Amino acid sequence: MFQRLVLIAALATASAAAFAAPVTYKMDPNHTSVTASWSHFGFANPIANFNQVDGAIVYDAQNVGQSSVNVTLPLAGLDANVEAFNEHLRSADFFDAEKYPTISFKSTKVEAAGDNKLRVFGDLTLHGVTRPVVLDTTINKIGEHPMAKRAAAGFAATTTIKRSDFGVDKYAPNVSDEVLISITTEAMVPKPGADKKPAGKK
Repeated sequence: MFQRLVLIAALATASAAAFAAPVTYKMDPNHTSVTASWSHFGFANPIANFNQVDGAIVYDAQNVGQSSVNVTLPLAGLDANVEAFNEHLRSADFFDAEKYPTISFKSTKVEAAGDNKLRVFGDLTLHGVTRPVVLDTTINKIGEHPMAKRAAAGFAATTTIKRSDFGVDKYAPNVSDEVLISITTEAMVPKPGADKKPAGKK
């Protein structure tokens, strides 16, 4: 009898694992922060914010390797706190936003890196150039959002890139080539029917 119960429990566990599915979360731009910081002649470390984030995170707790990230950052949302500086950063001296209006990241691999830790490998496209980067990621929390009453997930991540790798090397090395990227995001499962278009709309 005991052996039969053990077998039933094992089959139930295997069945649950077999049918466990990745969960897709939509990043909430109101609770997502993407910042870049760098050294300015060694005197200060300015920060630029990339707002209006549009992205999705697929997370599979049972099989982390099936997880993925896909994010777009419109340069229209760039904010370095001074409008004249914003315009300079968007100019051809730096991002050349008129020609390259977005920055994007698409993961190529996700692997576990310890308790609540992940390494997210992917391709960063900036200024028309694509380079591989790795995001060192912390899982902040996964569970039901107390206000939205839907499944939610929170992550934080960092990486350091060389802007010269992307053809954005104005004033280097006095303005540091290395740029620290810091990300924190709250993402939720979309509301049922959120992607459906109103009747009569094409």
